[in-house]
Amino acid sequence: MTVEVSVPPMHDIRFVRDNPQAFDDGLAKRGLAPMAAQLIALDEERRRAIAAAQEAQQRRNALSKEIGQAKAKKDEARANALMAEVAQLKENVPQLEAAEREANAALDKALAEIPNLPNPEVPVGADEHGNVERSRFGNPRNFAQPKEHFELGEAMRLMDFETAAKLSGSRFVVLKGQLARLERALGQFMLDLHTTEHGYTEVAPPVLVRDEAMFGTTQLPKFRDDQFQAVRALSEDELSRIFGNVVNEGTMGPLPGEPGAFFEAGSSGYFELTKAGLKRYEQIKAGLSVLWLIPTAEVSLTNLVREAITAEDELPLRVAALTPCFRAEAGAAGKDTRGMLRQHQFTKCELVSITTPEESADEHERMLGCAEEVLKRLDLPYRVMTLCTGDMGFAAAKTYDIEVWLPGQGTYREISSCSVCTDFQARRMNARYRPKDGKPRLVHTLNGSGVAVGRALIAVMENYQEEDGSVSVPDALAPYMGEVKRIEGASAK
Repeated sequence: MTVEVSVPPMHDIRFVRDNPQAFDDGLAKRGLAPMAAQLIALDEERRRAIAAAQEAQQRRNALSKEIGQAKAKKDEARANALMAEVAQLKENVPQLEAAEREANAALDKALAEIPNLPNPEVPVGADEHGNVERSRFGNPRNFAQPKEHFELGEAMRLMDFETAAKLSGSRFVVLKGQLARLERALGQFMLDLHTTEHGYTEVAPPVLVRDEAMFGTTQLPKFRDDQFQAVRALSEDELSRIFGNVVNEGTMGPLPGEPGAFFEAGSSGYFELTKAGLKRYEQIKAGLSVLWLIPTAEVSLTNLVREAITAEDELPLRVAALTPCFRAEAGAAGKDTRGMLRQHQFTKCELVSITTPEESADEHERMLGCAEEVLKRLDLPYRVMTLCTGDMGFAAAKTYDIEVWLPGQGTYREISSCSVCTDFQARRMNARYRPKDGKPRLVHTLNGSGVAVGRALIAVMENYQEEDGSVSVPDALAPYMGEVKRIEGASAK
């Protein structure tokens, strides 16, 4: 069935102007204060700035004609007066254009920091306690004294957190031997299942992406602190070229009354730029030298359609990738400090769908079923939760979480999150499709874990543990494990 969305789940300022109460009601469901009035005020300022710049340009054009007419009549006095007015306008236009850019930037910044509005059927709640259980699969196995995964892995000498800390710090792990093979087997099994039975196309995407890609899927700007950057050292020639570009833009030397900043631009030596010039220099430099490590392949896969118009008959587009992922876990201090549950680096099988607006609700249900099938094949007990408005991700209009049973902890923990983002991400990416009427429309985007490989490893270890500390291998993984039936400890040397 297709869910009717009562308010557009994107931040089109035209919708905010026309439906301020509906917009604020959507924010209230997420526990946020009203913002429609503030956004409309910013839009009014933007409109005034645009109008002022346009009026000045129109006046310049009109004056140019009048000057020609005055000269044709040999009325030099009038021509000179008109030219003086043109000179004044010419001096004012850059300021008006700057005011327009600033007004546009202020509105764009405000809109970019507001999350998606929830679909009407999403339960309203403040946090995870407001989530609603949708379904449950399997019966947890009874253990006399179940161990947690890190207890099993360290006892087998196949899971090494101490060495990982020496290499990289906390929240990393070194897997060895059959445990490393089991993790690889899980990822291969998931990718094969989704590509051979669920209709997803395998993609091997970049794991280093630009700012624009991270903005498109909403990791930037709000969640900047939770990301890892990779910075490349620029050569002296590259720095010199950047400097040349900045100089050509007219920001060489300090403005009157404004202190400049000396810096070294490679082989160009030491120069002084205005504050604006130095900012521009650093901006260009960062654009050439800084890339982001993806926190999820959702970033790379969803951005495959950015700034493009896809033919309607190519939708739905379904893609899957098995990649390493990197998260700083900036807000996770003190949480899950033991074991592999919350790592800076982990592997995940990601599913992404691009659909028409009419198909996205059905596609969401389908994606959930694909992710569930992974756990069913592994015979792991789990439950599906519909997240409430206060627990959904920034870009989501509706989210299902799959939580797998971990006997070592005696609780269910998230292993997959499947979200429909409607056209919220598409608007940021300018991702559209061309329907039969020929007028491009924004696509809808969906993403889901199919599933997190590290957490699947944890679940297999804890649910398939034996009394002697070994771990049995699920039947579904036997072809990927060389028919190894049980993982036992490594021999001490």
